[in-house]
Amino acid sequence: MSERKATIASRVGLHARPASIFAAAVGELPIEVTIGMEGAPVEDAMDASSILSLMSLGAANGDVVVLRAEGEGADEALEALVKILETDLDAE
Repeated sequence: MSERKATIASRVGLHARPASIFAAAVGELPIEVTIGMEGAPVEDAMDASSILSLMSLGAANGDVVVLRAEGEGADEALEALVKILETDLDAE
């Protein structure tokens, strides 16, 4: 299983717009990706392609989240997803 940490860069956290952009990117991948807050139990991780899951995570600006995926291309996929989360999508 591949794992990457990302710091939420959007000014108001992972709310509707950044969550929808991120969920759409995850949805295009051929692998399942989970997201959870740093330090939370692995079994509490949520489906990263679900906007509702992302918003219920409550990740604010500066919070660290953990992305996990398994399968072919997981490392590359997680790297791309980290870049999205570490971009201030509210500034675009």
